[in-house]
Amino acid sequence: MNTPADPTYTWLGAELDLDAYLARIGFTGERTPTLATLRALVHAHTTAIPFENLEIILGRGIPLDLETLQDKLIRRRRGGYCYENVGLFAAALERLGFEFTAMSGRVTRGATNLRPATHALLRVKAADDDRIWLCDVGFGWGPLEPVELAGDRGEFGAGAWRFRLELGADPLGGELWTLHQFGRDGWVDRHTFATTPQYRVDFAVGNHFVSTSARSPFTMRPFVQRFHAEVHHQLDGTTWTTSYPDGSEQVRELEVAELPKILEEVFDIELEEADAARLVRAEWPAA
Repeated sequence: MNTPADPTYTWLGAELDLDAYLARIGFTGERTPTLATLRALVHAHTTAIPFENLEIILGRGIPLDLETLQDKLIRRRRGGYCYENVGLFAAALERLGFEFTAMSGRVTRGATNLRPATHALLRVKAADDDRIWLCDVGFGWGPLEPVELAGDRGEFGAGAWRFRLELGADPLGGELWTLHQFGRDGWVDRHTFATTPQYRVDFAVGNHFVSTSARSPFTMRPFVQRFHAEVHHQLDGTTWTTSYPDGSEQVRELEVAELPKILEEVFDIELEEADAARLVRAEWPAA
């Protein structure tokens, strides 16, 4: 008799409304754990579900239980940040039969000081391919396809966007990966990560810090992203930046009263009337 798996080690894929999730991201391919399916799922998820921290700014928390994630990201068609996106995507991968582990990363964006490990990623293997793939569906800016974890990649494209992946070592000699992205300032290290397995309970700890600490940027002001194959939109407070794969940008300063309209028309986030009014009344420090 097989002993049931400890559910704390799983991503609750059996509880996922798979039909609703796949409809939400516009996926119509084969429901098999193949590399082709993985590529299509990553592309669909990263270009369908926005990145946002608005629940925090509206004075509410960020629960990571699967029912809340399904209600928010699928049924209400809202977005989420990395822990929410990765939790939902992991449930789908588990339901479809993929082999994977979660990982934690440190978002650097060129910073030299040590950052906490508060970014969620996945390390995935398909049934028909022996390679290991990085799936970074929760960053809000791609990559829009899996990235092979196979040492220094040099420059590579993910659609029109340009990346580099480097394999190095941490201060104790352990494996440490760095993903670089090309943008306005040229090549910038985006985040570092190790392949140490992480579980839902680990993400719950990181999520608590990110959603409640006064030191977290996500508790200070709205931060929203909408990623498409050819353009990336970012809202940081009232600063709306539109970025393109060649590194060019357009920046516009918004009035607070414009936020609900821009969120709906550009970021595909339609707030309920009471929340829209609450957002406009909220106060936060300048970016």
